[in-house]
Order: sequence, then structure tokens, then C-alpha cells
Amino acid sequence: MKMAKELYENVCEEKLFSELFKQHSKNLHDFIYYKYGAAINPKDQVQNAFMKLWDNCHKVPVSKAKSFLFTVANNLSINQIKHNTIKLKHQQQKVNPITNQHPQYLLEEKEYLHKYQKALSKLTEAQRVAFLLNRTEGKKHQEIADMLGISKKAVEKRIYGALEKLRTEIEGI
Repeated sequence: MKMAKELYENVCEEKLFSELFKQHSKNLHDFIYYKYGAAINPKDQVQNAFMKLWDNCHKVPVSKAKSFLFTVANNLSINQIKHNTIKLKHQQQKVNPITNQHPQYLLEEKEYLHKYQKALSKLTEAQRVAFLLNRTEGKKHQEIADMLGISKKAVEKRIYGALEKLRTEIEGI
């Protein structure tokens, strides 16, 4: 028992750091992906957050490691979005995909995707994160609650609120 306690004395210990990575990297990735999308490369943000944890391992208590990781990854993501916004002002993106699908299908798909994205953007950030974690990633309500540090009922309220808004925004669901 004493040996187990010693393992958790210092985040700088390789075994504990590795265990923290195993426990939190996937949830951290999913959180960043659903909150900000793939454009900021969530894998990089996760890696950068863990590098910051390693750099500050003597300052961060084990009990605060998860919170530290999520806060750092969130801040890094915000900074990346700001950087990308500046980059986009200086370049033009032209995409012209070639496909063999029927034009009517492509048009309907594009319209539906636009409606879906517009409806998602109208959700509150809390609703969008909970909804995407549940519906896209398949996380259970309790898992989401643990990840976000809120109650299971709060998660349920966010998801069901998101569903109601999506149903009213998108016809045919």
C-alpha cells in the first residue's frame, strides 16, 4: 500500500505520467474535437497539453492534473483558432472535388449538412459538447458528466435540450 501511495506523490514519475496519459488522452481529444472541430488538430493539442504538464510536473498536484490538462488544451485550442483565423485572411482556399454521384443527391446532401451545421451552431456550447460526445462518440451520460465535472442530470438536460432545438431547426428529423 505504501508503494502505491509513493507512485502518486509526483506527476513527474514516468509510471504515473503514463497512466495519466492513458486515462485522459482520449477524453481530452474528444472534448477538444467536439468543442472546436478537426481544423485545430486535437491530437496536437492533447500532445501539447501533456508536454505542458510534464514541464510543470513539480507544480501540478496529482489531484489537479486532469483539470490542468483540460484547461491547457482548451487554451491552446483557442490560441490555435486565433492563429488559423489570421492565416485564413492571407490565403484563399479553392476546393473542387470530382465525384461520380448524382448531382441531385450531392445538392441535397450539401443542403442537409448546411442545415445540420447551422442548427449545431445555434446550440449553446454546453449543449453542443454534450450532444456530440453522446451521439457521435457514443459516450454514456455518466461518462460525459465525469468528463465535464457536472451531474448526470445536467448532461441529460443538455442533450435533450439540444435534440429539441435540432428537431425544430431541421425538418425531417
